[in-house]
Amino acid sequence: MTVYLDHAATTPLRPEARDAWLEASQAVGNPSSIHGAGQTARRMLEDARERLAAVLDCQPIEVVLTSGGTESINLALKGLWWSRPHGADAVVLPDGEHHATLDAVSWLHEQQGARVVPVALDRDARILPSRFAEALDAGAALATALVANNEAGTVNDARALAEAAGTAGVPLHLDAVAAFGHRPVRFRAWRGQAGGAAGLVALSVSGHKIGAPVGTGALVVSRDAGLTALLHGGGQQRSLRAGTQDVAGATALAVAAELAEAERDSEGRRLERLRDRLIAELSARIPSAVLLGDAADRLPGSVHLHLPGAPGESLLYLLDMAGIAVSTGSACQAGVPEPSHVVMAMGYDERAARQVLRITLGRTSTAADVDALVAALPDAYRRAAGG
Repeated sequence: MTVYLDHAATTPLRPEARDAWLEASQAVGNPSSIHGAGQTARRMLEDARERLAAVLDCQPIEVVLTSGGTESINLALKGLWWSRPHGADAVVLPDGEHHATLDAVSWLHEQQGARVVPVALDRDARILPSRFAEALDAGAALATALVANNEAGTVNDARALAEAAGTAGVPLHLDAVAAFGHRPVRFRAWRGQAGGAAGLVALSVSGHKIGAPVGTGALVVSRDAGLTALLHGGGQQRSLRAGTQDVAGATALAVAAELAEAERDSEGRRLERLRDRLIAELSARIPSAVLLGDAADRLPGSVHLHLPGAPGESLLYLLDMAGIAVSTGSACQAGVPEPSHVVMAMGYDERAARQVLRITLGRTSTAADVDALVAALPDAYRRAAGG
């Protein structure tokens, strides 16, 4: 049996979410139809939207259901760009963002002429609010930022970033995919008293990171945000995302979100204990290993290591052969080994950025999983480093 320690890439489907999906999928009816079956489907859909909104601290009408984090991020960034005010020509982009964001902004730069204003990370992969605020000049059409870094696990001050954007009058998108289920995600609280199409106006989450089915997710969009749709053809969801809505997927997402929120504190403490023991035991066995990211203010199951002299892909292969699944970084890079852009954004060189492992614990992780990795990694490191 594989020891699975790559929960940041995807986590196992929750049985409750699976059962909810199966039950909801038995219902017949398009939620846009006006007959009885359609209206029954509509009630199920809107019930799921209300439950998800309660977890995300937003209004149900602000929840736009999507196919996952990548679509949500693209809708937010491209939609805000296409609806920008005249003269706004820049996207404020912190270094070390997820590839869904980096690639979307790269497309806006290459195809739409967007000027990219970078924001450097600190050594712990944190977006400093002061640096972020400095980048929010009058020419910014929009800004984006991670709530928590998906590789290093460092948690950012989402409220401070939102306040900076609000003060500057710039619309902000927050990528909460990695944080969702592990830290409070509070759209209304982070938005504060800001009104209009500035400050925090959009927030992305993904279902399969919290135990919902792959292909589920949402973008929270404030009611007064200007946003141009990617998809047209039916006027669903405030005309921000056309197409027949997935009732079963929405229901399963709502169930997973409620469960993740209910267990967040207790599960977070359990994962922190496992994580801290893993870090302590690996540090004792591999003294040269360097923990990346903030040592304390990090996601509870996140361990990001620099292992000097050992290529990450070699470590990954050796551990995989030993029945242990980890990663070297984001899973959204088409399986092509490349240096971690997050590690380089933290100030390390390209060589170091190729010598990292991302180990992420999740709901199904156990002490035995930690023991298995502690037993296997020192030998894998010795072999990968040529020792």
